[in-house]
Amino acid sequence: MSLQQEVEVLRGIPLFARIETSKLKLIAFTSDRMTFRPGEVLCHEGEQGDAAYIVIRGEAEVSIDTPQGPYYISTLGPNDILGEIAILCDVPRTATVTAKTEVDTLVISKDLFYRLIQEFPQIAIALLRELAGRLDQTTARLRQAVHMTGDI
Repeated sequence: MSLQQEVEVLRGIPLFARIETSKLKLIAFTSDRMTFRPGEVLCHEGEQGDAAYIVIRGEAEVSIDTPQGPYYISTLGPNDILGEIAILCDVPRTATVTAKTEVDTLVISKDLFYRLIQEFPQIAIALLRELAGRLDQTTARLRQAVHMTGDI
């Protein structure tokens, strides 16, 4: 994939939609690209996070470990970001992400991620919206689970 193609991919990602082209080129140039085969793990629940991943192509499943085995939370696809909680909060990864199909990602290191947020506040706002949406979905699922089991 050429640098210009990577810039166009970045432009299609809501987090980066309002960033000028020269800065998108810098992001594309300084980040890494990784491809994961079906069944390959992008990140493991509990490990320390040192990067965020943006899915460029493919699908990945998000799961958490339970005593009964993995519990699948969601499926990620193109333009989705993952791993940002671990690097923003300095906490272990909150879930395991496994490639469902072949997955191409853009890997943004922790240091680059922080620089981007400092330089482009609109990224922070878009990220807050994404995290708030996920929290809302998680709360709804928890509410549904409690309703079904009657437990708190």
